[in-house]
Amino acid sequence: MSNKNYEIRYPEDVSRIISEHAGKGKTNKVIWLALIGVFIDAYDLTTLSFGIEQVIHEFSLTPIMTGVVASAIVCGTIVGNLVGGFLTDKIGRYRVFMADMVLFVIAAIVAGFAPNVWVLIIARFVMGISVGVDLPVAMSYLSEFSKFSGKSNKASRLAAWCPMWYAASSACFGLVLALYFLLPPEYSHWLWRASLVFGAVPALLIIFIRGKYLTESPIWLANQGRLKEASEILSTSYDIATTVVADENKNFKKQQKIQPNFLVLFNSTYLSRTIVAITIHISVAFQYTTIAFFLPSILTRFFHTTTLTTITTTLALNLLFAFTGGLLGVYLARRFASRHVLLAGFLIQFLALILLGLIGHPHSTFFLYSAIILLGIWLFAEGFGPGAQMMVYPTMAYPAEIRGIGVGFNRAVTGVAQAIALFILPLWMTKYQTDVFSIIAIFAFVPIVIIGFIIKFEPTHNDIDFNESQNRQDIDNIIV
Repeated sequence: MSNKNYEIRYPEDVSRIISEHAGKGKTNKVIWLALIGVFIDAYDLTTLSFGIEQVIHEFSLTPIMTGVVASAIVCGTIVGNLVGGFLTDKIGRYRVFMADMVLFVIAAIVAGFAPNVWVLIIARFVMGISVGVDLPVAMSYLSEFSKFSGKSNKASRLAAWCPMWYAASSACFGLVLALYFLLPPEYSHWLWRASLVFGAVPALLIIFIRGKYLTESPIWLANQGRLKEASEILSTSYDIATTVVADENKNFKKQQKIQPNFLVLFNSTYLSRTIVAITIHISVAFQYTTIAFFLPSILTRFFHTTTLTTITTTLALNLLFAFTGGLLGVYLARRFASRHVLLAGFLIQFLALILLGLIGHPHSTFFLYSAIILLGIWLFAEGFGPGAQMMVYPTMAYPAEIRGIGVGFNRAVTGVAQAIALFILPLWMTKYQTDVFSIIAIFAFVPIVIIGFIIKFEPTHNDIDFNESQNRQDIDNIIV
């Protein structure tokens, strides 16, 4: 334990201590547990991107029912984002995190053994609720157990959610590839079921080891006026000696605990930040759903690849382009302004989509490989740019009291956009074929205009948790 003893008088003192000492003690374990939660979310959302074709065949689905099955989980995330974001700020990070892990395990097993399409739809909806609940609390953990600047700072750890996301996607397709060779041909239709059930394994891991490493966020506790509890966690998790020298009741007598309220995101202080975050999330939702989620369908329908080629190509693109792009995003996040990295990613994506639209259906080997490389370039840009930065913006734009609802609201916006995209994209792909790339390019162009020229907000210029007194005053002006 550190020989120095820190005095805690106000909530911002806790933020200052964490910003100085993050990375010590058990805190890195907490970060990894939060990232494992992200892994589960990504794995869950990826499982049917390949398996959807098997589900269509097994349950004889129409295009409309295919859209319902595909969008069920995303509809669940909308509910989970809103409820989870509210509860994360209301009752704390720890209890919400553990509850959603239990819910996920149950839903994943039920989905894997679904006897009919309606059970699958309901189970996937519940899984979506779990995913939606998890992201606000996971992002809160990543932010509130990290320092503001330097190596392994808040921005880079938040950006780490992206390579973890693509690691999960790659793991999903790696499992499908292994099962493809292990299962006898007559049981090949079990691929999607086995991959769904396997997703419960990391969630069970978190449940079993939670007591040893996972704690409540001391920043959240401090902002609830619970300075003594925050002090205890600084001692047990950070090995930092602290003494609370303030009278908690006196300090908070004139300042009531802030109640989570979604309206606060639209007051004069946060409106521009919310607009930027919403723009990013809608843009990413439509692009990601088109390229990443429907990547196996694109390869099969437009490029006419075989089942094995589809699996291996999808896995290779995720590992070589998306995952490496995500790792680059972590590096860039601690060295450059988030806004600049974000704009670079959107610009590359826009160009890749325009070129994909011009190529259309590849009629030669050269254009086929060119189209596949362009898909890889889009995934690489997603990894280091919008994919990484989309969680940096809402997490670092809002203080601890409303961080959960800020992330939850923006993820709910993503969920609405993804649900719409999952429902209409199969219809668009049937009607417009490869022209769909040119249509989706609009969602890369719009954020370039808004973030590049209209609202130039940069979330990494100010540690919003450290300047807590002003944050509280801003929020108190609209929450009565």
